[in-house]
Amino acid sequence: MSETPLCSAKGCRVDAVWVLAWNNPKIHTPERRKTWLACEEHREHLSQFLGVRGFLKDVVALREWEQQNG
Repeated sequence: MSETPLCSAKGCRVDAVWVLAWNNPKIHTPERRKTWLACEEHREHLSQFLGVRGFLKDVVALREWEQQNG
C-alpha cells in the first residue's frame, strides 16, 4: 500500500496536489529538476519562495506529473 504524497511546507501534513519543479542554476544542470510537493494552501507560498530565488521552473498538478513521469 503506497502512502499519499504530502505537502512539503514545514509542518504541513495535508495531501499534496501540486508538484513544483525547480533547480538551482548555480549547482544543477539546466535540465535537472528537483521537486517540492504542495497542497492548495501552500502552493502560492512555496512558488513565491522558489520564484524570488530564480529556482522555480514549473508548477504541475500532481496527477499530471505522475502520468508524465510515472
